[in-house]
Amino acid sequence: MTCALVAVPVRLYAATEDLRPRMHQVHLVDGSRIRHRRICEAEAREVGETEIGRGWETPDGRMVVLADEDLDHLPLASRKTVEIVGFVGEDDVDPLLYDRGYFAAPDGQIAQRPYALLVEALARTGRVGVAKFAVRSRERLAVLRPRRGVLVVHALRWPQELREPGDMASPAPVTERELELAELLIEQLAGVDIAGLHDEYGAALEQVVTAKLEGSGWAEPPEPQPVIDLMQALQDSIRRARPDQP
Repeated sequence: MTCALVAVPVRLYAATEDLRPRMHQVHLVDGSRIRHRRICEAEAREVGETEIGRGWETPDGRMVVLADEDLDHLPLASRKTVEIVGFVGEDDVDPLLYDRGYFAAPDGQIAQRPYALLVEALARTGRVGVAKFAVRSRERLAVLRPRRGVLVVHALRWPQELREPGDMASPAPVTERELELAELLIEQLAGVDIAGLHDEYGAALEQVVTAKLEGSGWAEPPEPQPVIDLMQALQDSIRRARPDQP
């Protein structure tokens, strides 16, 4: 990791894991697994992992095969380092840009002091570092921020990858009274403990699987009620948010 003339050796480790229940593609007739095979177009046969590499197709249709040693000579400053290009406020980064997160750990004794200095300086200033790094054959944009004494590298999408929402915004007018009630509801529900929330989809999926195995039925989920009177719906929501008050 480099910042101006300061270099901090670090190693990146995945900071998240995918806990979603995984379902397989199956043949509807007999439930057997569907497998994806890698077929060579020229030889019409399945090839193994050791026979598969990377290729770049030129505008005229030619395919250039690239070996690992070719990629080792990329003229790219961020190829083997996290290059910090500047610092901004955390609110200056559009949340839509955030992608996967990594923990950056100091690599070796020589990295301990500059690593601790960077983490503490970011924590004191309230800023995040904007950086570029290369991973999995592509250059990524990233932000660096401290978390519990550890430096976190958040990979970002490039701004050019964000789509414009177009005319999705609702043209419907709202009254001042509706806004006041909506703001009151937000205040009543302030302070949720995000760490205490969990994904309920997996448990619900297990119930459906169990019901299928046992041949029993399952309870249908309630249908959401359409909002007919917005004011009444807001007032009802506020009452549910503070049941101890009339």
